[in-house]
Amino acid sequence: MKQSIKYLLCTLCAVMFMGVSAFAQVTTSSLGGKVVDKAGEPVIGAAVVATHEPSGTVYGVVTNEDGRYVINGMRSGGPYKVEISCLGYQTVINTDITLQLGEPYALNSVVNDDKEMLSEAIVVAQATSRFAGEKTGAVTNISSKQMDALPNISRSLEDVSKLSPYGGNGLNFAGGDGRSSNFTVDGANFNNNFGKTNDLPGGGNPISIDAIEEMQVVIAPYDVRQTNFIGGGMNAITKSGTNQFKGSAYTYHKNEWMRGNTNYLGEEFGNRAKERITTYGATLGGPIIKNKLFFFVNFEQSQSPNEVNLWRASEDGVADPDHYLSRAKIADMEAVKKHLWDNYNYDTGSYTDYPAQSSNTKILARIDWNITDNHHLAVRYNYTLDRGWVPTNRSSGNADRKAAADRISQYGMAFANSIYSDDNLVHSFAFDLNSRFSNNLSNQLLVTFSKLDNVRGSTSDKFPFIDILDADDYAAGKIMPYISAGYELFTWNNGVHNNVVTVKDDITYFTGNHKITAGLTYEYQMVDNSYMRNGTGYYRYASLDDFLNQRAPETVCLTYGYDGEENPAARVRYHQIGAYGQDEWTPVENFKLTYGLRLDMIAFDNQDLMTNNAILAVDYNGKNIDTGKWPTTKLRVSPRIGFTWDVLGNKSLKVRGGTGFFTGRLPLVFFTNMPTNSGMVQNLTSISTNKDGKAPAELQQFAGKMITDVNEFIQKLHSIDPEKYPLTITPDKGVLPDAIQAVDPKFKMPTVWKTSLAVDYQIPVGFPLTVTGEFMYNKTINAVMLQDWNMVDPAGFSRLTGIDNRHIFPETGSKYTGTNAYVLTNTNRGYGYTANVLVNAQPIPELSITASYTHTVQKEVSGMPGSNAESAFTYIPSIAGPNHVGLHNSQYVTPDRAFVNLTYNDKGNNHFTVFYEAWRGGGKESYMYSQDLNKDGYSYDLIYIPEKVEDVLWATPEDAQNFFAYVDQDKYLSSHKGQYAEAYSVYSPWVHRVNLRYAHDFKINIGKSVNTLQLNVDFNNLLNVFNPSWGVAKYMNPAINEGRILSVDHINNEGAPVFKSNVKAGMPTWLPSSGLGQCWYFQVGIKYMFN
Repeated sequence: MKQSIKYLLCTLCAVMFMGVSAFAQVTTSSLGGKVVDKAGEPVIGAAVVATHEPSGTVYGVVTNEDGRYVINGMRSGGPYKVEISCLGYQTVINTDITLQLGEPYALNSVVNDDKEMLSEAIVVAQATSRFAGEKTGAVTNISSKQMDALPNISRSLEDVSKLSPYGGNGLNFAGGDGRSSNFTVDGANFNNNFGKTNDLPGGGNPISIDAIEEMQVVIAPYDVRQTNFIGGGMNAITKSGTNQFKGSAYTYHKNEWMRGNTNYLGEEFGNRAKERITTYGATLGGPIIKNKLFFFVNFEQSQSPNEVNLWRASEDGVADPDHYLSRAKIADMEAVKKHLWDNYNYDTGSYTDYPAQSSNTKILARIDWNITDNHHLAVRYNYTLDRGWVPTNRSSGNADRKAAADRISQYGMAFANSIYSDDNLVHSFAFDLNSRFSNNLSNQLLVTFSKLDNVRGSTSDKFPFIDILDADDYAAGKIMPYISAGYELFTWNNGVHNNVVTVKDDITYFTGNHKITAGLTYEYQMVDNSYMRNGTGYYRYASLDDFLNQRAPETVCLTYGYDGEENPAARVRYHQIGAYGQDEWTPVENFKLTYGLRLDMIAFDNQDLMTNNAILAVDYNGKNIDTGKWPTTKLRVSPRIGFTWDVLGNKSLKVRGGTGFFTGRLPLVFFTNMPTNSGMVQNLTSISTNKDGKAPAELQQFAGKMITDVNEFIQKLHSIDPEKYPLTITPDKGVLPDAIQAVDPKFKMPTVWKTSLAVDYQIPVGFPLTVTGEFMYNKTINAVMLQDWNMVDPAGFSRLTGIDNRHIFPETGSKYTGTNAYVLTNTNRGYGYTANVLVNAQPIPELSITASYTHTVQKEVSGMPGSNAESAFTYIPSIAGPNHVGLHNSQYVTPDRAFVNLTYNDKGNNHFTVFYEAWRGGGKESYMYSQDLNKDGYSYDLIYIPEKVEDVLWATPEDAQNFFAYVDQDKYLSSHKGQYAEAYSVYSPWVHRVNLRYAHDFKINIGKSVNTLQLNVDFNNLLNVFNPSWGVAKYMNPAINEGRILSVDHINNEGAPVFKSNVKAGMPTWLPSSGLGQCWYFQVGIKYMFN
């Protein structure tokens, strides 16, 4: 063991001098084992040649002095043929071997003496246990064949994760926030790193499912190369070309007539709104040079025709809402259009025809090059654009007097160039070089780049946005829209940009019974959030006559960056460097121990920040906030150890497990909140007629032609008031905002300690039948939470009297200053566990069955919901206030989930898949008081659940009777009497759904080519067809007011609260959802495939 530790430490030190490497997510497979003779003695110098038969890719090594061999950097999948030969021994050929992504495949072999030296090779068909892989932790591999068979109308990679016992809820694995999960494709970062929403980049589908070869769901892999997640992660690899040309062309369609239209009571929803989506695409792969150079390409596009605007201008100026006719006259629309063209050469676009078609376009190209038998290169590029069109903002703006109606409505119209597109854009590149320098030394170099943007677009030229109000309404003191034109006021420079560069280099050295891996990782990330309302300028005119005659506007606005910055943004950049070493030690043939150490360090770049001295001067009980600095650099240490024990030596019974630290990430929106709210990024200006109708004198300076050049606009404002409209910003010019959002200088990225134990057993029956039981426990080392540094600790405050004696915050003295400070910081409180049983069976060759049940518990302090720090701080129910939140169930956990996946392929080319899924706790609610009981300013106070009527005071006997009648019928309340309610612990009931996929293949053989035309249908929530109440999820009864089941009638003279009940006997806690999303729906498809 000392020697093994020496190997690890030496390699970890040596790797520091190897060069730069990147965030290591696995992209390849490996094969290893031991070759012995009949006496069990190692065979030294045996040649092991593995051939990937579809591509002819050859990997070869020679066994070492212990008869062992390892081949790294191999293509995932198969089938492989592995030939083992040595002078004096019969050649052994193993066939039909399939490798799984990131999972070492153990292939041991016994060779016989070849005394005559002339005997033929012995061919051995490989059909051993499904446990030939050597994983240690909680990992699920999903092949492209399984993906194709799964009912998946959305064609989403997230939906594929439901085949994992730990999946089923997008990227929320094992109770973790999906925004903190890690999703990679060919090692490239495909995460929603900004984290404003839960969707993956590219509109939630960044890459076509038809381009994916294999996917891996990882929860606790004890391989130190895998990192950057807390709950779990997904690694996917794309398809490669082979020696045979293969391709496909496909189309899928669904529309409003291919779904149910009744609620759970069987009541019709009414007219079906148009909701058509058509997807079409193609794949093609094959050889460029046989056995040497291969290509694979994929194109896919989805289109959904929409109507972004139904309103039209009227001839007579009379609105007709029933027919979507606005009071805006056609003649007036023409007058505005002509005026802007004649005076500014600006095209408003149409007022009768609006762009509306939503689309999603995906393009992928991959090249695989067998440079030599020892060097293999894969290069992949992926592009995705998801675009949807959105009408002009309804009524918002920065004028003092707000409009009372929508810009596009019966009251007003906007031109086509004033709507905007919501674009999700992905550019991703991966360069993966796997090299073998000797029988004992191999290397992987992986370089990736991802550009993940979510931006607004426009068909308009850069031009101010113009609101023209209705003259008659304005004269009557009402602010009502009439005509709007120009570049949509919230669209210019509105977007999130995310650039990610990773470089990784792993070196693996094989000696004796040790496989040593070491590497360096480097990741650079830049995320910025830009939001320039009125970024092209804004003019509001009191009437059409004022506009056409170029009178002074009623309001002018402009947002501009300081120091000439045209695209100001709240930005965060960081560099993350990691180093790791790992030893896979096989002390005996049926036992492997993997142990390693990973070191990671994040260095934030402060170049985009500026200190606001007004904020820095605020004293929060001895603490100050500097908005010009990110957290200091910290070293994160992640030791891991895992094992796999082949108990019987025949791979039929395995015990595996491990323990280790895993470091993750946080949605970067919580970082950009600091510069966004510091007031040092841009200047939002507004000169507006006030609520009394008085216009500032400065507005007269904007009479005449509009200023359409932004730089000229800035200079105009600066000339009016240099102090109010400065061209530059310095720390001493900062002002104190209403609230501060900041990051603790000591902040650390989240870390969790995971431990798991699993048993895999192949039951000895006449067909493949395996059972796996797995238990995993995790303990929080560093979790993320928010604290308001402005809140005084309530320890010295007075308390309520009675059994619920929580602290009461006084009207004065509970805050240090008048400015709240929401600070991102850490806690070590939190834990969780998961227990899972998984069964796989193939009773007949045509039928495969997978069944699983998983129970998950995850306790945390904060799930950091949403994207705004103040909201994430405020909306977590508590007893002692949001600065002292107790441990509670995770908002993201699915406490109970079961699924059965049944796939049947008959000899008539029919393919059936039935996927049954059931889960509990899709909705997670809390029982609270209706009021702010503890007077901390937040109305999210958890109730105390009295055990007896006399435990608390009641306004009337009926209140007590009604409350306890409800408690006794409620499972959670009745089992937690005498306790405080726990946040997010009232779980919605079980939901049961059955999805179906049916496909039929029509095959035609032309020479050596197999041509297949497949007709398929995917059906979601099949049982809902037969009964509209089946497969329907439930949500909390609105009459309960989000779980606020008790009200405080008053607090008596002794300081005890007196309660009124908001619930009564028979009141249901949960009601069936009546949304369209609960109905059955289906999709049809046609797919042509050759070879």
